[in-house]
Amino acid sequence: MPSTVSTYPPRFATAEAVARIAAASRRTQQPQSKGDLVSLAMGEPDFDTPQQVTEAADASLRAGRTHYSPLLGEPELREALAEKLHGIAGAPVSAADVLITQGGTAGLAASILSIVDPGDKVVIPDPTYSLYADLVSMAGGIVVPVPLAPDLHWDLDRLADALDGAKLFVFCNPGNPTGIVHSRAELDALADLLDGTSTIVISDEAYSDLDYTGRPFTSAISLDGLRDRTVYCQTFSKSYAMTGWRVGYLWGPAPLIQAAARIHNTFNGSVNTFIQDAALVAVRTCDADIARMRAAYEERGAIMRAGLAEIPGLTLSASEGAFYQFPRYDLDLPAVEVVAALRTHGVAVRPGSEFGARGEGHLRLSYAASPESISEGVRRLAYGLSVLQ
Repeated sequence: MPSTVSTYPPRFATAEAVARIAAASRRTQQPQSKGDLVSLAMGEPDFDTPQQVTEAADASLRAGRTHYSPLLGEPELREALAEKLHGIAGAPVSAADVLITQGGTAGLAASILSIVDPGDKVVIPDPTYSLYADLVSMAGGIVVPVPLAPDLHWDLDRLADALDGAKLFVFCNPGNPTGIVHSRAELDALADLLDGTSTIVISDEAYSDLDYTGRPFTSAISLDGLRDRTVYCQTFSKSYAMTGWRVGYLWGPAPLIQAAARIHNTFNGSVNTFIQDAALVAVRTCDADIARMRAAYEERGAIMRAGLAEIPGLTLSASEGAFYQFPRYDLDLPAVEVVAALRTHGVAVRPGSEFGARGEGHLRLSYAASPESISEGVRRLAYGLSVLQ
């Protein structure tokens, strides 16, 4: 009888996709404020969800709305979103092309995984939201990061070169981590660059209600030159302070939404029925709540900016949208080391390098925190940076 060698614990082999993500990912998990740690790291509103939305969820549960929802989402919610999108796009929008997703994250995953094949070229700005590159890596695509201009807007010449032969371009507007807002002129330029190509665009507009520029926000789907090639990705998390509810949606050309739905339905299934009922109330009743929270963010951004402006060695970014500051520091240290040192002084921020190689030398600070946390966090940041000098 041949002898066998037992191995314990057993050795398991995971999919190559896991290794691809691990090799490419810059994402880190940052803490919420607790104890003596002040967190300016979380991109999460500190506001409670508007009361009428929470009450709608409670009423839905009490009414027995606890069964499976249609895979594409509740028809009434999709109709309401189609009406909203009609106003944004300035063109007819069919509810048949709206897909309700498990938050914006699942919407991004479904759209990217339904578009990208192994070896496909996918262009993203650098720096930008780190999830995009992870998802492209999962699909086996080739990430092509394009450095931003010094003002953190697109460098259109570099972007033009990178987009040649690209399957997909993914961006967020307003920007995370930069806090900038792409103008109509920039989006028109993008449309011109893509004219005559088959490149698809994913426009992540999670922060579209948080624009402080004083000019009307321009959605990619409002431009004739982009609408027919763009998947619009949205979430209820930021505008409605519904991060924990995990509900978002996609809209775009029917073939692309049908493909995304196939992916989403396979690994997510339908979104909870009672949460969709609450989301419908948010769409119909929360305009005043959005305006209230937006005004508060603008005030908090001013508090943060005033504090940061007093810190030697920091170069501030423009406060155009979202709820982030992305200052550059003058220390000769990697961002992850600066962040680790700052934590010992009681403040958590995110390293700019998490968002791309060109984010090195920057910190991302969120002013979605309370005014008190912002003031105290910036005070601790100033002290921590002075110690590192």
